[in-house]
Amino acid sequence: MMEEFDLIVKGGTIVTASDIYTADIAILNGKICLMGKDLTCSAKKIVDAAGKYVLPGGIDVHTHLDMPFGGTVSSDDFATGTIAAACGGTTTVVDFAIQPKAATLAQTAEIWQKKAAGKAAIDYGFHIAITDMKDEIMAEMPAIIEAGYSSFKLFMTYDGYRVTDDTLMKVLKITRDHGGLVCVHAENYYVIDYLVKKFKAENKIEPIYHALSRPNLAESEAVNRAIAMAELVDAPLYIVHLSCKESLVELKRAREAGLPIMAETCPQYLFLDEDNYREADFNGAKYVMSPPLRKKDSQEPLWQGLVKGDIQAVATDHCPFFMEGQKEMGREFFAKIPNGAPGIETRMPLLFGQGVRDQKLTLTKLVEVTATNPAKIFGMYPQKGTIAVDSDADLVIFDPEKRQTITKSILHEHVDYTPYEGFELKGYPIMTIAAGKIIAESGKFVGKVGAGKFIKRSAPMIL
Repeated sequence: MMEEFDLIVKGGTIVTASDIYTADIAILNGKICLMGKDLTCSAKKIVDAAGKYVLPGGIDVHTHLDMPFGGTVSSDDFATGTIAAACGGTTTVVDFAIQPKAATLAQTAEIWQKKAAGKAAIDYGFHIAITDMKDEIMAEMPAIIEAGYSSFKLFMTYDGYRVTDDTLMKVLKITRDHGGLVCVHAENYYVIDYLVKKFKAENKIEPIYHALSRPNLAESEAVNRAIAMAELVDAPLYIVHLSCKESLVELKRAREAGLPIMAETCPQYLFLDEDNYREADFNGAKYVMSPPLRKKDSQEPLWQGLVKGDIQAVATDHCPFFMEGQKEMGREFFAKIPNGAPGIETRMPLLFGQGVRDQKLTLTKLVEVTATNPAKIFGMYPQKGTIAVDSDADLVIFDPEKRQTITKSILHEHVDYTPYEGFELKGYPIMTIAAGKIIAESGKFVGKVGAGKFIKRSAPMIL
């Protein structure tokens, strides 16, 4: 006699990165166990998904939860941040564990494990962001990769964080040899430093000068240089938060030459633009992030980059700070505004409710860039990122007809604004299932804080 299933999702239109079809999904012990048309098995709970789309749970591979920055700390911790993620259809995050000065990589991992343990409502992994690079840190990298932290972040800008080109090359070689992947924040430190000091001397202190001090060419030059470093040592590279058309040109050139270079962009670069910095009464500070929002003429190239496969993923760079008490730290000078904005809950709804609605993305491409590719690149596929027998039962159900206006009041992000206030969507997540359990339903979190588990990640797939 067949065992009773924990949950069956019936009659939904299943969307993967390659297929769209109608089927039932039977779940037991957190895994997808059976799929087929009109299953007659018994289950403790049955969800009627007829007329709805069933997608793999979103994977956000760029978040900053409970992260110290600029004299303050990002306002979402692993409880509030993952609750918000769940309500937006994301079932796994890969956060950045930022190495404190003098800490080993193992100590850094332990610090972030303690931040997440007992709090994360969904599964999580960590990239190790190396900020204090020494020979002994490089020597530790192979063991950290073996322990399930298979990706690292290096900064080409920020005092106290940035690495030199030769260090970048050394780290790229280590990851190449040991099954890891370098993620790089590519901006030219010297261009930014020069312009920030210039604007300060000229008393140009408003939020718009944050964007003007980090021009497109400061990013694209650093992207070009990072690609060159990777090419010199024959290593793969992943570029985080690629934001402008000039950087996309460098990425396409590299990929057309057969180099193993991959990149993500973020919703803010697809839906917002530089004019947001000109909002009155210091409201432009809401959008201060790095790289900054760009002129509108970069939006369509980025959409096309996703469609054509030049850009592999959409992540959020979720790093929220309250306007009151945090962003206001920079009211007298834009360089003191904490860098970052919320977005962990709105990524999937925006890409479905406007991206798919406006035919900028197909449903299969939506799944590819929000779940399947992130899982492949960061060593979690096919455990995650698809809907298949033996994969984790991480699903999000979208009602394609549900109309929703984004407002701060409906969101769960622990911050006092959303950059997407007033955005009108057609199609919205109505249920999120993680490890076979319903954790969000009709805009409310119904899961369990602390239920998320750490995911040990394996070597990257090069896409």
